[in-house]
Amino acid sequence: MIRHYYWPTPNGHKTAIMLEEVELEYELHPVNILEGEQFDPSFVAISPNNRIPAIVDTEGPDGEPYAVFESGAILMYLAEKTCKLWPTDMAERYHVLQWLMFQMGNVGPMFGQNGYFQGYCPEDVPLAKERYHNMSEQLYGVLDRRLAETEYLAGAAYSIADVATFPWTMPRQQEMHRIDISQFPNVRRWNETVAARPAVQRGIAVLAEDMKVGNPTEEAYDNMFGSRQFEH
Repeated sequence: MIRHYYWPTPNGHKTAIMLEEVELEYELHPVNILEGEQFDPSFVAISPNNRIPAIVDTEGPDGEPYAVFESGAILMYLAEKTCKLWPTDMAERYHVLQWLMFQMGNVGPMFGQNGYFQGYCPEDVPLAKERYHNMSEQLYGVLDRRLAETEYLAGAAYSIADVATFPWTMPRQQEMHRIDISQFPNVRRWNETVAARPAVQRGIAVLAEDMKVGNPTEEAYDNMFGSRQFEH
């Protein structure tokens, strides 16, 4: 059994999709980041950086409970546990890892900053908006060129690299990040292909009604972006 500590954000969607893809039994533990539940000591004991998602595998290595935090690490753990979406061939596996690291080190951080300054920052900061929008477009360009060559990010087969990247390119994210997807036809083709997968649809649907929206309350803003981040 996997205990899944989750809230419907792009990083949260990754693990929700992955659990559906690999068909592991899981128990949902919502962590409402708008209400500050990510700072609860019981959650911090599982996820030291107080970020969702996180998991506890009740039947981990040696049959003992095992906690994993950081979405990329969770995808790798679940892929290795189930031998799914994770090539056995070394060269193919490192294609997957390169594009997974590309998402973790570039797409997530830059798209996240773009979304913050475009939609959440209480001040208008034109330089930051321009910088992170330009960086997001540049990364879309990298993805588009790659997907002109291959069906999926790591090659011919769908993998955890696609699971990791897709939630950051969904239509809601495109709108938030001010991205015109028509400029990136290969990303659009890939996005539509991934979105059609039943497991992806089930993963995206988890707590969909609780998806955070723009103009958060002062308390929610403080919990997600403000001073509470630095008190723990």
